[in-house]
Amino acid sequence: MDRPWDAVIAGAGPAGLSAAIYTGRARRSTLVLEKGFPGGQILLTDWVENLPGFPEGAAPMALMQGFRSQAEKFGARIETDEIVGLSGSGAPFVLKGTRNEYAARAVIIATGSSYRRLGLENEARLTGRGVSYCATCDGAFFAGRDVAMVGGGDNALKEALFLTRYCRKVTIIHRRDRFRGERIYQERVFSSGKVEVLFETVVDAVDGAEKVESVDLRNLKTGKKLQLPVDGLFVSIGTAPRTEFVRGVVDLNEWGQVKVNLDKETSVPGIFAAGDVSDACPKQIATAVGTGVHAALSVEEYLSRL
Repeated sequence: MDRPWDAVIAGAGPAGLSAAIYTGRARRSTLVLEKGFPGGQILLTDWVENLPGFPEGAAPMALMQGFRSQAEKFGARIETDEIVGLSGSGAPFVLKGTRNEYAARAVIIATGSSYRRLGLENEARLTGRGVSYCATCDGAFFAGRDVAMVGGGDNALKEALFLTRYCRKVTIIHRRDRFRGERIYQERVFSSGKVEVLFETVVDAVDGAEKVESVDLRNLKTGKKLQLPVDGLFVSIGTAPRTEFVRGVVDLNEWGQVKVNLDKETSVPGIFAAGDVSDACPKQIATAVGTGVHAALSVEEYLSRL
């Protein structure tokens, strides 16, 4: 294992890359580790229109390429590796990846989150055969077909609207009696001629031998059941933090998010967290950027005290 980096950042989404810009500017040797393509879950969205400074919106890939270029400009090194373990016994910390091990004087956990599943019997078997968690990834495969979208938050509404570009009809299924998403998305959904909304309804089963053919629905208020023929089931019911590799190392809350203090520091001095993986960040790009910057500034203070 080589000489410890000043800062190793796990995750190259908006939080991780923002942190890397600041640790790089502070002239701290910085390594960013990302298991996939740098950019995070934002790359699975179609268009970013709520980031301050971009009144016309921005293409996620181009936006995150800018983040990456800026981090590299200030000296950050970005490598592909998935972190599967972290030694929290004190500096230098050791991050264990599937390819290598990395020593760090300070660590920023910015691994983000993954999509939650419905937990249905056939869900895993039919994933990729009609069940999807990313409309912008798979929507075009359902051109001219009927699909269902489960969820009621910002992402669910945005993805349902995206699906109307391709699909004949989109049925939104939401367990509550109203949406949680922003009003502007609600207005667009209700004004779309291609969207039907079923409130107070849940999916009990997804059916199909080789691919999705229908979903079994149940109204929570009346108990009435309905079988809805669809070719696709899109699920957008929130995310689960990617914290498996730090369980037992730093304190997590009941939802598995990393607990941080006002300085974005975890229960272990020298280990910080930012973005969706932490318990102090609304699921927005702007707030992920802010917590990433805050974590980097705290890392600089921490390293200056060593």
